[in-house]
Amino acid sequence: MWEILVVDDEPLARARLVRMIDDIDGYRVSAEATNTSEALQQIERVDPDIVLLDIQMPGESGLSAARHIGELDDPPALIFCTAFDEHALEAFATVAVGYLLKPVRREHLQQALIRAAKPNKLQRGTSRAAPVCITAKTHKGIERIPLEAVRFFLADQKYVTVYHTEGQHLLDQTLKELEQQLGDTVIRVHRNALVMLEHVRALERSPEGGYCLRLVDLEHKPAVSRRHASAVKALLQNL
Repeated sequence: MWEILVVDDEPLARARLVRMIDDIDGYRVSAEATNTSEALQQIERVDPDIVLLDIQMPGESGLSAARHIGELDDPPALIFCTAFDEHALEAFATVAVGYLLKPVRREHLQQALIRAAKPNKLQRGTSRAAPVCITAKTHKGIERIPLEAVRFFLADQKYVTVYHTEGQHLLDQTLKELEQQLGDTVIRVHRNALVMLEHVRALERSPEGGYCLRLVDLEHKPAVSRRHASAVKALLQNL
């Protein structure tokens, strides 16, 4: 099931989109927002797969929101919904994968959702060769941590911690940079977590009812978000 965030300051426009999405199999609205600030808060809260975003709203515009969304480590797919077509060129200069004119027609919405739901990098994998170690700042200075000892990376606001067999250390790199650097040796399991694929032993149910991963030689079990659970399952089944 693909989770959708609907962002529009007009209640009737939001309600109309929600009704149409309810009639399309495989998609559901998990949250709504009325402006850019609320949209970013809801993305943090529910981690949607797709965002339907109005362009002209009070405060920051939808184009501004798109730029903020594009800076996220693991941004959702973005589809603009607007009553004005003069923003099309500027909209496609952002991370948007679709552009719908109001009043949105059901068939156009469905086509845009299908495009937005195409397999992402986690499902496709990459062919980039990974390095053999990473560097971390410790009390001893700069240390090299062999990738074979690394189990996963966890982001907390501006900081990324690497968890490995000898402990954990802070890194200067972002998750996005690590994902690009390490290629298909890592999998994205949460918007704030990357896991070394070769050290995954099982996908398990967590005590809270969600999912987590059991890793080799590590008691800590990183959480798998609802958004990434299906792709992680599929990837593990194909190993």
